[in-house]
Amino acid sequence: MKPSPRPRGEERPVPHPAPLGCLAPPRGRSATDTTPIPRRLPVADIALARPAAATPESGSAWARFRSSRGWLGFWFMLPAAAILLLFLAYPLGKGIWLSVTDTRIGRGGSFVGLENYEWLWDDSVFWLSVFNTLLYTVIASIAKFGIGLYLALLLNKRLPCKALIRSIVLIPWVVPTVLSALAFWWIFDSQFSIISWSLRRLGLISTNIDFLGDPTMARICVTFANIWRGVPFIAITLLAGLQTVSPSLYEAASIDGATPWQNFRHITLPLLTPIIAVVMTFSVLFTFTDFQLIWAMTRGGPVNSTHLMATLSYQRGILSGNLGEGAAIATAMVPFLILAIGISWFGLQNRKWQSG
Repeated sequence: MKPSPRPRGEERPVPHPAPLGCLAPPRGRSATDTTPIPRRLPVADIALARPAAATPESGSAWARFRSSRGWLGFWFMLPAAAILLLFLAYPLGKGIWLSVTDTRIGRGGSFVGLENYEWLWDDSVFWLSVFNTLLYTVIASIAKFGIGLYLALLLNKRLPCKALIRSIVLIPWVVPTVLSALAFWWIFDSQFSIISWSLRRLGLISTNIDFLGDPTMARICVTFANIWRGVPFIAITLLAGLQTVSPSLYEAASIDGATPWQNFRHITLPLLTPIIAVVMTFSVLFTFTDFQLIWAMTRGGPVNSTHLMATLSYQRGILSGNLGEGAAIATAMVPFLILAIGISWFGLQNRKWQSG
């Protein structure tokens, strides 16, 4: 049955929202049911209404540690820390203890305080070894960095047989140090030197040159041998850093008309600086503590001219049997090593090379 038409002119009633208490009952609920309907809470209110979980602060210190993510890193770091403690901290502590005793090989010692250090303070050979060590480290480290950086820039270019050339460059680094030292000893030997033989064949000299018998020449020879051995490490490490530099930076610089020197100064060098700091720190540490190369070539001679602190410590402590004095010389190396590491660390912090 159709509804009767509304008379013309009669206004349509406007629906008004029902009062809150007059809403239609939900499905399945009678109109006479007076039980209050629970109000639906928003999601945020529901989250706030949940009972608060126990926070790490509410338990013991061990519970807070277990509930944090730091405990996982602690367990991962524990094996490495144990190895360092066993092979680094214990020998260092033992060496410091021996340096304040008069222990000798085959005889126990007693505590003598700083007597060994007082003896070294007046020992001219010890101060000569300090001078030789610093001179050897500075010259060799600077030369290795310069040559290594040049090789890295060269190997970063498009060269034929680049992989083969990189492998050849690594040979001095992978050859055992003693074999390298023996090879250089043969090259610079007073009787069998290949250099003297070649110069005599060319008529440039009449007698062999005693490279390792002259103090100045001996210093030059051992420094050259260290440079030859250490350059590949720096070159390959810097080459790895150059591989991470985006070529788009150089393309943008070339569009702006930058010269090769400007590219190196404003793009390559700033991006390589963190790697340079790390690799130079290792280079200084390796050079400062060098023992095998010097001992195999000259054993500190002639006239102590090539004695480093490491070789002098071995000579006094092991060969002479005075473990206390040898340990004191080795302990005296620690401040120099800490200084080298500190300079690198503070440089990294001040320049803010690391993000974050």
